[in-house]
Amino acid sequence: MRILGVDPGSKCTGYGCIDTNGSQHQVVDCGVMTAPVRATFPEKLRFIHQGLVDLLTHHQPDTVAIENLFYAKNARSALILGHVRGVLMLAASQADIVIAEYAPAEIKQAVVGYGRAEKVQVQQMVTLLLNMNEVPSPLDTSDALAVAVCHAHSLNLTEGLNSREASKRRQERSRLRGNQ
Repeated sequence: MRILGVDPGSKCTGYGCIDTNGSQHQVVDCGVMTAPVRATFPEKLRFIHQGLVDLLTHHQPDTVAIENLFYAKNARSALILGHVRGVLMLAASQADIVIAEYAPAEIKQAVVGYGRAEKVQVQQMVTLLLNMNEVPSPLDTSDALAVAVCHAHSLNLTEGLNSREASKRRQERSRLRGNQ
């Protein structure tokens, strides 16, 4: 199964794509989408939306897992993050890809075993769990990979995984898109 994890942010949105068979995970791609600094907020939203559309087209994930809103004391920050999450969810929905959402504490619990872990702890565990040679950087990248790993663990616990079925679904979606 292929999972694209996303850590939303208006300045820097992290992404991490992994393949998993339920017990082993392998990184396919990871990085950040950084909107131009001088862009207006609507332009940044368009940039983020198009960036995710491009990633979805290229990687053909079975699921997009997105970090959910956290409690924010600053209402403006929460509203901006909500807009970013909205365009990310729109892109995945338009591609007819299943969307999963996880709270930051759920992600930390799934990856580190402690819901209040620090970002550096998450980064270190992601590096170990994904058998990476280098620590994923910046933190937005490791956070996005953590979202993907969280989803993989969630699927493994609740549904079981059948990677051949996931691969067939991905191939069928790709075939259908090619006929359009």
